[in-house]
Amino acid sequence: MFAIQRITAENTTLKQRARQLTTDNRTLEERLKAARANLRFQDRRVAGLEVKLVDPTAIT
Repeated sequence: MFAIQRITAENTTLKQRARQLTTDNRTLEERLKAARANLRFQDRRVAGLEVKLVDPTAIT
């Protein structure tokens, strides 16, 4: 009887942990997506500034 209760409690704990890890993973994926978008924006900004260094009359 005690073994069943222990296993049931452990199963519940593992399910909760799995849900938490899924939530954490989703959060990290969203942060990574935002960081990549920010990096793309910064890359374009740097490229525009580099063009201006070469040709100050250039429109970026």
